[in-house]
Amino acid sequence: MSPLQYTVVSGEQVDAATPEDLANGDAFRVRQSRTELHRASVHSAVRYDLIGRLSEETQLTRRTVAAIIRGSNAAVFAQYRTNPEDFMQKAARLINEQKATVIVEHISYDATGDRHELDIFTQEKAGEDFSAAFKAERHVFDYVFTDSKNERAFVQDLDVSTEVVVYAKLPRGFFIPTPVGNYNPDWAIAFREGSVKHVYFVAETKGSLSSMDLRRIEQSKIDCARVFFARITSEQVKYDVVDSYAKLMELVR
Repeated sequence: MSPLQYTVVSGEQVDAATPEDLANGDAFRVRQSRTELHRASVHSAVRYDLIGRLSEETQLTRRTVAAIIRGSNAAVFAQYRTNPEDFMQKAARLINEQKATVIVEHISYDATGDRHELDIFTQEKAGEDFSAAFKAERHVFDYVFTDSKNERAFVQDLDVSTEVVVYAKLPRGFFIPTPVGNYNPDWAIAFREGSVKHVYFVAETKGSLSSMDLRRIEQSKIDCARVFFARITSEQVKYDVVDSYAKLMELVR
């Protein structure tokens, strides 16, 4: 548990500060800062509703949260006094991660018949800086907006692959509902028929495939996506998580 600490920052106002400087936060110049641990008594006049806060953050009943707290290790719970806010934040995250694991084991999906219109690919791009986009040849549109260096490298490989007919960076509006939040796969890829086993492939790109590097809730969303695509799609449509184009081709050949 992180101990309480505070930072003291001192500085001075710049000469001839304008209203624009004030609005932009440029009217003062920081000269020095000092961070120290809070060494006063941990007992303060602030009263926390631990059970209520955890109940709100985890969507569990107060009775269930109370049972979890009673069952926790005494030494661990004693850290609550050291830093109540940090304790509640981390406790809520751990509870949600465990809850996600239990829920995913029993989840199922049914097809609804709803369809997305083509403009789902363009409606979010108004006002985007196209100078930062990748000029593509095989994408459904002329430009691709990538979120990381790993995605950029993935796009470059997709765009020159003779096995790929067309691909799409899936927009935020295309998501799979899960008990731990909406989940957005990254790509839809159509391969040249006869060159690979699966003509159509929906993929998620991650910088690392190690489950140790993925947060529990993120891993739970991926597990839900596997159930979703296994339930409502045909044999030709496959979903998986890859970290590179080479890994993708290992899966589809």
